[in-house]
Amino acid sequence: MGFHGKDLRKGRHSISGQIYLVTTVTPHRERLFEDWATACQVCRQIHHAEELRTLAWVLMPDHLHWLLQLQEESLERAMRRFKSRTAIAINAASRRTGKAWQSGYHDRALRREEDLKAVARYIIANPIRAGLVKRVADYPFWNAIWL
Repeated sequence: MGFHGKDLRKGRHSISGQIYLVTTVTPHRERLFEDWATACQVCRQIHHAEELRTLAWVLMPDHLHWLLQLQEESLERAMRRFKSRTAIAINAASRRTGKAWQSGYHDRALRREEDLKAVARYIIANPIRAGLVKRVADYPFWNAIWL
């Protein structure tokens, strides 16, 4: 018996104040965010996501890694709103239509004892591991609250 994306959501619930590492990808892993203007639209929406407390993030050419702390809203609703806002902004800026994100996302609730700065460093180092840059400082689409 195979699992489907909706099966990953079974039994999960959002916890206000919980810190999550969320990964979401573009449809068919399309490299939408190689385009500067398109990537900037997503970055703006991350910075304006008032329903979440952003700790660290990196926007890769075809996906987003986001370390965030949930506020009052459920993670599912917050991600749905974020994806909707970014898709509208991306489509308007690039004169394209269609989805900007695959439905669903991967999330992992962090345990209290986990080192948040170490998780953030791991997230931010993604462009280096992907061979996009040699130094994090050379990659434009990331941020962390510890800077």
